[in-house]
Amino acid sequence: MSYFAQLINLRRRSKVLFMLLTDLFVLPLAFYSSVALREGSFHPDMSEYWWLFLCVPVLTIPIFIRIGLYRAVIRYMDVRLLWTIFYGSTIGTLMITALVAIARINTLPRSSLAIFWIFSSVYIGATRIFARGFLHGVELRLDKKKRVAIYGAGRAGTQMANALLSSREYTPILFLDDAVELQKSSVHGLRVYPPSKLSEFINKKSIDEILVALPSVPRSKQREIIETLKQYDVIIKILPAVADVVSGKVRFEDVREVQIEDLLGRDQVPPREDLLKACIYDKVVCVTGAGGSIGSELCRQVSNLHPSKLILIELNEFALYQIEKELNTHAPHVKIISILLDVCEEEKITRVFKDYGVQTVYHAAAYKHVPLVELNPSSGIFNNALGTYSAAKAAIAANVKSFILISTDKAVRPTNVMGASKRLAELVLQALAEKKTGTIFTMVRFGNVLGSSGSVVPLFREQIQRGGPITVTHPDIIRYFMTIPEASLLVIQAGSMARGGEVFVLDMGEPVKIVDLARRMVKLSGLEVREPDSGFGDIEILFTGLRPGEKLYEELLIGDNVLKTEHLGIMKAQEAFLSLDELDEKLSHLVKRCHEAGLKSDSREIKLAIQNIVKEYVPQFE
Repeated sequence: MSYFAQLINLRRRSKVLFMLLTDLFVLPLAFYSSVALREGSFHPDMSEYWWLFLCVPVLTIPIFIRIGLYRAVIRYMDVRLLWTIFYGSTIGTLMITALVAIARINTLPRSSLAIFWIFSSVYIGATRIFARGFLHGVELRLDKKKRVAIYGAGRAGTQMANALLSSREYTPILFLDDAVELQKSSVHGLRVYPPSKLSEFINKKSIDEILVALPSVPRSKQREIIETLKQYDVIIKILPAVADVVSGKVRFEDVREVQIEDLLGRDQVPPREDLLKACIYDKVVCVTGAGGSIGSELCRQVSNLHPSKLILIELNEFALYQIEKELNTHAPHVKIISILLDVCEEEKITRVFKDYGVQTVYHAAAYKHVPLVELNPSSGIFNNALGTYSAAKAAIAANVKSFILISTDKAVRPTNVMGASKRLAELVLQALAEKKTGTIFTMVRFGNVLGSSGSVVPLFREQIQRGGPITVTHPDIIRYFMTIPEASLLVIQAGSMARGGEVFVLDMGEPVKIVDLARRMVKLSGLEVREPDSGFGDIEILFTGLRPGEKLYEELLIGDNVLKTEHLGIMKAQEAFLSLDELDEKLSHLVKRCHEAGLKSDSREIKLAIQNIVKEYVPQFE
């Protein structure tokens, strides 16, 4: 096998020379075969034109060189290469026919030239096909390619199979497809089978991986297929929809392992172009908290919608550097302005809004980690609530047209300072909206986003990589989940529907039990949950108890008064709020308590002052 490995790794020039020498032998053989077949003898009399055996390769090979036959890579041979061989053989045969006519060779049967035309095409093509098969077989044994079954014999699946045929790492073995009309047919030389046959072929054909190539199928259907495939002891990978939607092509680079987002994500409502562009296209847009999970995704989505300028405001220097670098690379058409700034600095925020003529603000700056804010209540109040107030007053002073607050389901009947501070931020904007300023204020409330910093998904991944245990606070705790891109698109569309003071609520679908989420992630990692009774399994799930201020379940609505909107994925809540005068008076009392408490983590006075404003807040005291 080492000899074959050396052959495969020969320099390109050596391989070309080898094929040329092969053709020097094959072309005279094709000429001899054509005459022998015409004469019906293995020993035809060729004494008058024996010199033609020398002329055949001399005339034909330069033609093949000219039309690029020897530039083709045998490993990636396709129909175009066969056409090149046919074209070269045709011209070569015509030249040999002309030579025979000029030399007036009467003993050569003229029909043998037509046979030579066929034989030369077949012989040259056969050497390439043999070489391709030989190389493929040797590579398969040397590289130990992974054998792949492709689920989906449609456009994406066939393009992927074509890409895999030239891959050094993978080799496609068969297709699986639910469509009865495709079953038992062949695509790219691979048979299409019903999915019910998979268990039979996994061992029979040594399948290592299953590639789900169904980018246009609804996410709920993809989730159903993946759940079915999880019973087999093979790696499952998926081709995300973005490969088909954005580029129109399928690339092997787009294939990735199945992630928890694929099992939890819901079928998205297609975004409306008019709502996406209304507050962004050709406008000066500002995103506060631009380096955070939601803020950075908002920046990506906004940059795709062609604003005239995009202002990034962020307090964390490294986070700002990262998102600025990414946007400059992937959105060079957008003018990016990065500003290191605390949203509580009202005068500086006002100057930024005025100097750059900001028209739309997406306010995503906030402290969001429940336990940390519970330990630092005054910091949470200043950043989340008073920071929003400062940014909102700056927007009014600078005549910003739209101001959209990113809120959270934890603002509904909060049991922790973080949730209460976000409800305070909502009350601020509702009170300002009632004053009918030139700025349209609105809030968009939604639940957890998958993969954001501090969320359970990256935490569970890290714990699984360490070998466990996975820590879950309570066996019955549930949460709503949504992907970051989906949430960001809905935020943009909700902001475009605002008329002032609305609390928009995103449709989060069905809630998920966190312990079920943990089990799914363990399974996706190719491991088993360790059962406490038997001790069998790899990763233990450990219940640690609810943290301070944590609820078993989150809500999205304070009351039952909810209205539909023109968008299927967005609802509008009707909730009570305070007048600006009453709110200002109570906020001044809260600010005083925050200053008095300093950095004390369990300030009863701060929490009672919050409760005096947010009536639904149920504070937790140690």
